[in-house]
Amino acid sequence: MATRPAADRPTRPIVGSLRAADARLVLANGTVFRGRAFGATGRGLRVSAEVVFNTSITGYQEALTDPSYTGQILTFTAPLIGNTGVNSVDVESARPRVSGMVVRELARRHSSYRAESGLSAYLADAGILGIERIDTRALTSLIRAEGAMAGVLTDDADLADEELVSMAAGVPGMTGQDLVSGVSMPEASPWTEGLGAWGLGAAGQQGETPGNDRPLHVLAIDCGAKHNILRHLTDRGCRVTTIPFGFEADEVIAAFERGEVQGVFVSNGPGDPAAVKETVNSLRALLRAEARVPVFGICLGHQLLALASGARTYKLPFGHRGANQPVRDEATGAVEITSQNHGFAVDPDSLDPATTQITQIHLNDGTVAGFRRTDRPVFSVQYHPEASPGPHDSGHLFDRFVDMCSGSGAGAGA
Repeated sequence: MATRPAADRPTRPIVGSLRAADARLVLANGTVFRGRAFGATGRGLRVSAEVVFNTSITGYQEALTDPSYTGQILTFTAPLIGNTGVNSVDVESARPRVSGMVVRELARRHSSYRAESGLSAYLADAGILGIERIDTRALTSLIRAEGAMAGVLTDDADLADEELVSMAAGVPGMTGQDLVSGVSMPEASPWTEGLGAWGLGAAGQQGETPGNDRPLHVLAIDCGAKHNILRHLTDRGCRVTTIPFGFEADEVIAAFERGEVQGVFVSNGPGDPAAVKETVNSLRALLRAEARVPVFGICLGHQLLALASGARTYKLPFGHRGANQPVRDEATGAVEITSQNHGFAVDPDSLDPATTQITQIHLNDGTVAGFRRTDRPVFSVQYHPEASPGPHDSGHLFDRFVDMCSGSGAGAGA
């Protein structure tokens, strides 16, 4: 249930108590949700982070392991979570990245031939605390009305509500936080895994340089890249090498001019894009170089490319997180349903019309969902075309990038 402490406590709780509460989620505005702990219980954990919500019906394991959720307590709006268990395949990074998990009801038993363990045991192994049996509809409505805010999740019964509210109020906001350094790979590494049984069945048939049997070599700037993004590139015949977020632009440009690299991909990731200054500066140098390196960015990569192009970003009230986000292509008028996970957006008025063009618009709130450079082969989208989880409407963007890298795309305006 949810209450407010002391004099701010409403006369009616947000939701009635279901059973004895042994966990609490306390928000910075004074709201207290009481529920049942799962995952890493009995350790007296006190987790402080921004509280956000995801509207996807499926794909909880992919979301939990998405590095973009670093520094956040993730609420799922779907009423029952955990019914298919977890496995070692449906992951987007090496481990769960969320700070905590909030659900209406945790499935008491899972049922899937692919399951290797239950969700609660999975989180316990990762040292992550969850809370269930709270009104996630009320929590989501509150976040939508007041914006994403800091919270404290704990199963420590010795702390008073007022103490937890004070802790939550002292949690730094997401604005200004550079979280990429904590999730990026420390050094360059080859990526060879494809989509497997779920894939295109076309590896080695696409992504080849015309007149040459060598695969296209793509450098993926790892700002917290989801595995499925890299799998899509590999499945299209690309040779993928992940490189750290603090890459040297001169080295990339030199490799491109020598014909050793045909394109650069900029990945998703957590935190405030404006705080990732090292990557923005390197991308700015890359975009100003005489060499016309094809570049494709998604999510945080989209924002970083906008900043490198001279634009600004800003924090959204509660972000876009889910697999049902409608986006309109401004050239064709076609609408695609997309998977998204971000809390910042690009300021459309800050994009230079002389060198950039908005290509996609989010239909829920009119925010920029994609742009391209008109002076060189660079484009980006705010959403996740690899859709893990989510719809596959936007998978064609990987084909577009491959065409650009092979020289068969639309050239500078691609």
